[in-house]
Amino acid sequence: MALAISMEGIEARARELGVDLSAVDLDSIALPAGEDFGILSDDEEVLHSEDPPELEMGLSNIIVVDNLPVVPPEKFDKLENVIRKIYSQIGVIKENGLWMPVNPETKKTYGYCFIEYNTPQQEAELAREKTNGYKLDKSHIFAVNLLDDFEKYMKVPDTWTPAEIKPYTAGENLLKWLTDEKARDQFVIRAGTLTEVYWNDARKLAPELVFQKQYWTDSFIQWSPLGTYLATVHRQGSQVWGGENGFERLMRFAHPMLKLIDFSPSERYLVTYSSHEPSNPRDTHRVVLNIFDVRTGKVMRDFKGSADDYTTGGNIGVSGVSWPIFRWGGGKDDKYFARLGKNIISVYETNTFSLLDKKSLKVENVVDFSWSPTDPIISLFVPEMGGGNQPARVSLVQIPGKEELRQKNLFSVSDCKMYWQNSGEYLAVQVDRYTKTKKSTYTGFELFRIKERDIPIEVLELENKNDKIIAFAWEPKGHRFAIIHGDGPKPDVSFYTMRTANNTSRVSKLTTLKAKQANALYWSPAGRFIVLAGLKGFNGQLEFYNVDELETMATGEHFMATDIMWDPTGRYLATAVTSVHEMENGFQIWSFNGKHLYKVSKDHFYQFIWRPRPPSLLTSEKEEEISRNLKKYSKKYEQEDQDAFNQLSEQDRKRRTQLQEEWDSWVAKWKQMHEEERAYRMELRDGEASDEEEEYEAKEVEVEEVVDVRQEVLAFDLDQE
Repeated sequence: MALAISMEGIEARARELGVDLSAVDLDSIALPAGEDFGILSDDEEVLHSEDPPELEMGLSNIIVVDNLPVVPPEKFDKLENVIRKIYSQIGVIKENGLWMPVNPETKKTYGYCFIEYNTPQQEAELAREKTNGYKLDKSHIFAVNLLDDFEKYMKVPDTWTPAEIKPYTAGENLLKWLTDEKARDQFVIRAGTLTEVYWNDARKLAPELVFQKQYWTDSFIQWSPLGTYLATVHRQGSQVWGGENGFERLMRFAHPMLKLIDFSPSERYLVTYSSHEPSNPRDTHRVVLNIFDVRTGKVMRDFKGSADDYTTGGNIGVSGVSWPIFRWGGGKDDKYFARLGKNIISVYETNTFSLLDKKSLKVENVVDFSWSPTDPIISLFVPEMGGGNQPARVSLVQIPGKEELRQKNLFSVSDCKMYWQNSGEYLAVQVDRYTKTKKSTYTGFELFRIKERDIPIEVLELENKNDKIIAFAWEPKGHRFAIIHGDGPKPDVSFYTMRTANNTSRVSKLTTLKAKQANALYWSPAGRFIVLAGLKGFNGQLEFYNVDELETMATGEHFMATDIMWDPTGRYLATAVTSVHEMENGFQIWSFNGKHLYKVSKDHFYQFIWRPRPPSLLTSEKEEEISRNLKKYSKKYEQEDQDAFNQLSEQDRKRRTQLQEEWDSWVAKWKQMHEEERAYRMELRDGEASDEEEEYEAKEVEVEEVVDVRQEVLAFDLDQE
């Protein structure tokens, strides 16, 4: 690698910094907060109150920018200003931290410069990543390196030698948990100071412990979307765990004062978030966001700013910040991520981690957006403006071309919510509209058929337009949806389909269930079954409903339930009471058809999360073949189920036998003690053996007792007498 840099220039700059390059051992230079990134190891105390000290950075915060124009003195200031403008956008440059050496003979620059950042190594590395290859003009393309790297380059031998070929070693199997012979699913719980991972063993009617750790996290735990990793959150950053042999630490992500995390859908990236109290009370919280590569731990992009920049749309989280701030789209490869700003939607590409087309999508007054789950399509909502002169609208925008595919204008709108169906075939837009008097609202639905030509839209209004919409949910892997609606204490539940019997494109109602104790909908991940749940005011009422047959399979109750979660296969349902309530903390497991299987009580219960599964590797043709030949495949599992039932029966019989033996032993013990004390009892009774019933003389004694006395005056008719 040829670098147009004189060693005299480097040594001169090093002397200014007070560094003797000949004495520097770059391998011994410590990274910030130690190589642990400030995250404590397993054998260290987890909770501590002191911040780690800042260590000397050495030369790791200095970059060298090569291939600059060689300019005379009169153009020096202009070039310096251009360079400063480019690199100050990435981080804070130290005072006098930009130095461009000049040839003392020609008075021209050498064509390179040194830039020293005011903050740790992270910004220098980011500057190298983002500007190496930056095209200033046709003749000048930046070559950027860390000053620390030069010793490495100086050690490159003059003669080439072939690289040593190391023997192949297989990587760790991160999906080993999917090979469980019983096809069980895992879940993780957090109660008190313990975090525990279990198998859900429904055949044994009990969970089986897999892994347990004390003080595993400082705040919460989270599975990655495909179940490969378990993430823990700490004050110093985040860690991910997994592997073939249980739960080993795979990677650390340094982020001081970490509060929230979010994975990209394919688990390639981890977003971390922190906010800091401002020094001036009138200022807002300062926000720091990092996007890490999960496998390498490398920071791919960071964002810094005011909390005011991150409070639009989404679910309001810590410090009033919407979460998740970044929403991922573009299908399964995490190609794009985007965030909502004031009058803009900023879309970024993950191959460069820069703005798509180097500019945001400008949408005046946009208040919300969401990605299609399967395609690079954004749906966005813009409310009415100008007192109703400019209607509200919902638009579909294709990425990366930013082409508007479909638009629907809406009038008299008070609120709008968008619901994508899991396979991206449909988009439901719930529109709350004002009545003519503006004193009340009514609700309707705009249903977009995304996969059909020209994206047709159907309008759905309930029979009673004034019904309040309590909940809406699409069927996963299906074409049906459910709505809870009504104003009474017991609302109705209606089911609709986007396909009629002859498979034509028309929305139609399947049925309405009247007066249900339900305010939440939970579809099975496999579709077909749904749980109508009554949380909060309904105290945990559950109704297991078969939408294919339009019939209730079972009802149940988990008193004070706060959370309801299907396992990823749709075979089992978990209900939980977390520490929101002081009493009845713990969880219960149910079958898909409403049979109660087992209950586990846990004090100070905080979290229950099923471990997600990645998508099936089977083709749709193979899945259809299995469905057709289900009886053949099911024989094996029916036998396993029978064996498990027999095992449970045998265990129950042994338990009963053991209890009977313990009872008989207890009775025999007391009979023996009773016999041993016989002589003592006779002595107390003057020699009478009064233990036997026949030795007693029974006498009947009548006793009269006045229970009540009443005095009553009777009236007589003397004439009649």
